[in-house]
Amino acid sequence: MYPIICKIGPFTIYSYGLMLAIAFIVVSWLVTKRAKKENIKLDFIFDFLFLVFILGIIGARLFFVIENSGYYVKHPSQIVMLNYGGLSWYGGLLAGVTTAIIYLKKKGLSVYNTLDLVIPFLALGQAIGRTGCLLNGCCYGKASRFGIYFPVHDAVLIPTQLYSSLLLILIYIFLRYVQERPHRKGEIFFSYLALYSLMRFIMEFLRADNPVVFSGLTLFQVLSLLIFLLSSLKLLMIKKRKVNERI
Repeated sequence: MYPIICKIGPFTIYSYGLMLAIAFIVVSWLVTKRAKKENIKLDFIFDFLFLVFILGIIGARLFFVIENSGYYVKHPSQIVMLNYGGLSWYGGLLAGVTTAIIYLKKKGLSVYNTLDLVIPFLALGQAIGRTGCLLNGCCYGKASRFGIYFPVHDAVLIPTQLYSSLLLILIYIFLRYVQERPHRKGEIFFSYLALYSLMRFIMEFLRADNPVVFSGLTLFQVLSLLIFLLSSLKLLMIKKRKVNERI
């Protein structure tokens, strides 16, 4: 819709990058406020968020490049160009969570406690990021007369970016509700995985940017189904524990 916000001299401000930056700032601010209540050192939180954010972006880009390797083999110079999007959330999630686990274990801190602290606000950050996708025109939906006109595609398409953003806000509200009440370690993190993967599985039926790869499903639907099943199983195991303290 509006991939470029404005130009200031030789500098160009892209909507996608701007929304990513806003998402990081908002998430950092809210997590910091929450960390104060949990008596967690703020310098640790900022270092943790910044490291996970950077490596998450790298992982998301690598996954996207691998997924579209045919194109990038012909255009290798564009691999590092993030101006117009090109990030895969599951790649970022894998890289971000792996980074978080390694970093937290190295610091001798609880992995689940920290992930439960951060993950609701990550969902909100995703919602903000999806508005960047809407402005950029990526992650687009199928053609529909009830959709929105996207100049970059010269077509009326289902605004899957907007729907995803709204659903992520609902996920954020639910996770914050759980967070403010007694809960078990890991319950919030795996609830997020289950809810997001379910949402993504459904949204893929409306999207037009990912090809079918197996039994009428896209790659991301296969991944979503797998993550939903595993996270749901983990939640059932967690629910069997007693809530001895507020996490």
